[in-house]
Amino acid sequence: MRSNDIDKRFGRFIAKHHVLTLATVNSLGEPYVANCFYAYDKERNIFVFTSDTTTRHGAEMEADSRVALSIVLETRVVGRVQGLQVVGRATRGDEEAKHLYLKRFPYAAVAPLTLWVVEPTMMKLTDNTLGFGTKLIWQSEE
Repeated sequence: MRSNDIDKRFGRFIAKHHVLTLATVNSLGEPYVANCFYAYDKERNIFVFTSDTTTRHGAEMEADSRVALSIVLETRVVGRVQGLQVVGRATRGDEEAKHLYLKRFPYAAVAPLTLWVVEPTMMKLTDNTLGFGTKLIWQSEE
């Protein structure tokens, strides 16, 4: 899904940050979260991050590709509260994703990388700078 139909405010918010919280679930339905550095490909509308399959969240993504992501601006000022919630599917990253990730985090080139991409099916941006409790929602047409 190309991002040409996504409000530009999503991309601006995503570009200001570099760590996402990834939520996965195991076969027993037990949730788990992990924090990951990410790059965002706005043309392909995918989040790119690295995680070895030996990690709990890596193994869980291998077994069940359904994931959720969150990116948040930490602030105590209510009028500045912003946060993004994403639901999507995780798959292995390709060479284009690797190039994008290494461009943002060049020091990662020295390590073996197991890249993942999450293609969102839904994104919700809460942005109090637009008015208290304002939410922008994007839903995939698929």
